[in-house]
Amino acid sequence: MSFLPAEPVRIIFDTDMGSDCDDVGALALLHHYVDQGEAELVACIFSSGKVPYGAGIIDAINRYYGRPDIPVGAYQGNDFGDPVDKMRAEAIANRTEQFGNEIIHNRDAEDMVHLLRRLLASNTDGPISYVTVGHTRGLYELLISGPDEISPLSGRALMEKHVDRWVALGALGANNPEGEYRKDWNFFFNGTALYTKRLLEEFPQPVFLVDGGTTVMTGKSLKYTPPGNIVRVCYTEWLDHVFQKTLDDQRPSWDLVAIYFAVSGTGDFLENNGQGHLEFDAEKGCRWWSGKGENDHFFISQTPGTGEAFAAYLNERIAAPPKFSR
Repeated sequence: MSFLPAEPVRIIFDTDMGSDCDDVGALALLHHYVDQGEAELVACIFSSGKVPYGAGIIDAINRYYGRPDIPVGAYQGNDFGDPVDKMRAEAIANRTEQFGNEIIHNRDAEDMVHLLRRLLASNTDGPISYVTVGHTRGLYELLISGPDEISPLSGRALMEKHVDRWVALGALGANNPEGEYRKDWNFFFNGTALYTKRLLEEFPQPVFLVDGGTTVMTGKSLKYTPPGNIVRVCYTEWLDHVFQKTLDDQRPSWDLVAIYFAVSGTGDFLENNGQGHLEFDAEKGCRWWSGKGENDHFFISQTPGTGEAFAAYLNERIAAPPKFSR
């Protein structure tokens, strides 16, 4: 079963933009799918705050692809997320003359929960897929939100009505033959574990856990794009700052794989391991158990031996010129 949507899939993209460059690649890939009529980008959420410039990077990328009106929501606190500016996001977000972004700091964006509640309450265009390629704080805050001036419905009720699934880049390595507990960045680190645990227990729709991209190296194709391409700039800055490497060295494509699945299903590169249950312990880690459980959890993994072909597919698309320009 490929879980391939018949219509363009509508996506809310939730990211910890700046922690790694594959968040940038994932948003670039999503814009390419929108260009091809395969997806609709409903909104972007930056759910981190310790380096509060991810919203600015998101706005710059959206404008590069000719979509300045995509709503951007951000966490308004400064107590959560990766504390290190690995991408030099502050400097990039302040290059407004070059990139045209109107958002620089998180405070320039709408509060993430306010935006999510507003969009869901007014939604009349069909179900929305919520895709997290970073921390789970934003989705958690939506889940626990109560009735307000926007809607008499709780966050959970809004999700039941308007969100058809949660696609998460997370639980990496949890489906292993040894049955060992594993911890990954998105689900466990920087204080996110307790948020993840509650979401896995209470999310009212099916959850698709995507584990892939480690062997899928992307980024070198960006060498052949214009020097002012924000996607190229972000990859270049992150690779140089963190590893003193270049685009030729590339980076694993974890987040891009989640977007690929959300839009294209399992396709040529992924496998659906079926329904099961993600056992989650905030201290020990998580591990996957196959077989129907209390929750609708599905585990999506990369097909062995597909690394090079998958990389070629993704590299071509993240370097494709925008259909529209700002």
